[in-house]
Amino acid sequence: MLAAAAFVGTVALGTGIGVWASSGGGDGSSAGAARQPSGSAPAASSAARSGAATPTPVPTRSYPLSQAPRTIPAVRSHTAARGPGWRPQQGGRVVVSNAALADEGRLTAGELGLSYAGQKGANEDVRPGDLRLDLGGTGDPESYTMTVRGGSVRISGPGDAGVFYGTRTLKQEVHGGGTAPEGVVRDQPAKPQRGFMLDIARKPFTAGWIESRIRELGDLKFNEFGLHFSDDQGFRIESSTHPEIVSRDHLTKAQVKEIVAVAASRHIQVVPEIDSPGHLGAVLAAHPELQLRNAQGVATRGAVDISKDASAKLVDDLLNEYADLFPGSYWNLGGDEYQALTVANPQASYPQLAAAARQAYGASGTVADLTTGWLDARALTVRAHERTMRAWDDGFLRGTSVQPAPDLQVAYWTGKENGARQPVEYLRAGRKVLNYNDEYLYYVLGEPNTFVYPTGQRIYEQWIPRVLRGTTAVAARYEPQVLGGSFAVWCDLAGSQTQDQVAAGIRMPLRATIQKLWDPGTPAMSWTDFRNLANRLG
Repeated sequence: MLAAAAFVGTVALGTGIGVWASSGGGDGSSAGAARQPSGSAPAASSAARSGAATPTPVPTRSYPLSQAPRTIPAVRSHTAARGPGWRPQQGGRVVVSNAALADEGRLTAGELGLSYAGQKGANEDVRPGDLRLDLGGTGDPESYTMTVRGGSVRISGPGDAGVFYGTRTLKQEVHGGGTAPEGVVRDQPAKPQRGFMLDIARKPFTAGWIESRIRELGDLKFNEFGLHFSDDQGFRIESSTHPEIVSRDHLTKAQVKEIVAVAASRHIQVVPEIDSPGHLGAVLAAHPELQLRNAQGVATRGAVDISKDASAKLVDDLLNEYADLFPGSYWNLGGDEYQALTVANPQASYPQLAAAARQAYGASGTVADLTTGWLDARALTVRAHERTMRAWDDGFLRGTSVQPAPDLQVAYWTGKENGARQPVEYLRAGRKVLNYNDEYLYYVLGEPNTFVYPTGQRIYEQWIPRVLRGTTAVAARYEPQVLGGSFAVWCDLAGSQTQDQVAAGIRMPLRATIQKLWDPGTPAMSWTDFRNLANRLG
């Protein structure tokens, strides 16, 4: 009765359809052919010779080999099998092998309309139709195996993140076609860092909008959400150490904690960025005494005077304050576009910085040395909180006697600034690099300067994580040092789009980006088919 019910349900969905066949028909496999009792063939022949009526053939089913799941990102491997597949049914359950998977189990049960039955042993109360989540095995903690067999599903992996990604694959299969195909999926990401970054400093976004994006990112198997919340235009998170710097339109710490919790439930880390020593205009509006000024007394936009001890104390106060609010493993120190270094002669233009550099590093000390020392000092503050740190590539300066801390990762975003360094310079030095290539991955509101809104098709057809600058990939030997990439939304002309327009504009670029971070190889699907799949999956 269970088999018949499964068959009828599968036909109704139009996927994995069984084919009724007479004895010995079907596809010729032992699973598809009706088995006759021993000696039945001679009996039938005898009856035919004697003129007796021929017995009515016994119907059976034969399923075609299953097709690979159609998901975004595409799974890396699928072993086909014959069978009806699996779909959520009334009374179906999610069970887990380990209490550590309770959150994943409850979330998936709610999404698929199943009941959550809690932790059960491998042979304890196993029912047809169950979805079972298991921890076990070795390997990449983001890898998973999903087996659809005998009317049930088992998702297993060495880490809870991998099991979660397996549930995302299952959710997409059910949402896109109603049925998860029979067989075994073995899947894991090519890159360990798969991110999206949002600039809320220039344009405030609501907490609800941010949480919606995080849920979207989780279903797509992203694992980082970068939050750029301090810049010249605004400081957007409540502060207890320096409430005077906070913009009127900001997120409360309670809202941020909820955002972090939603992200954690999707195995996404929130990566904060307080950019310095540039891009501090909102902070300096409340502390004009720390504003960098040139030899003529003219203020330098967004730049803090790094020759003053009070400047370092203020920024360190903020770094220490927000360390508890953002408990993830990563932190972005910024370090880019310090305007003191864009003039022809920084030493002459900013004599106070030149004097501080000589005092700190001797007679040959330069403003660039002092700036690198500032970055290293901020890294020391964050390192005390056991974070892995990154900084923008133009924060790593050429020709300095002071070298950036060796554990700083490079967030490479552009080659357009004067004196830009090629990505290979960082790679040859042994640096690990994260790809923010502004040629493909920068969604800059209002399209200022030479920026244009990126398209999913261009990312899907042209970009891979080794394309760090422009359109040319670095050598394959550097693949292990390229940790992944991040799509970024920058709000330079904040009023150019509403937050809903941003969500719509980044929808396909995000899907193309995760496809190439999960598997940088040439996609099997055409762009048109990929876009149609995305529309079907929602």
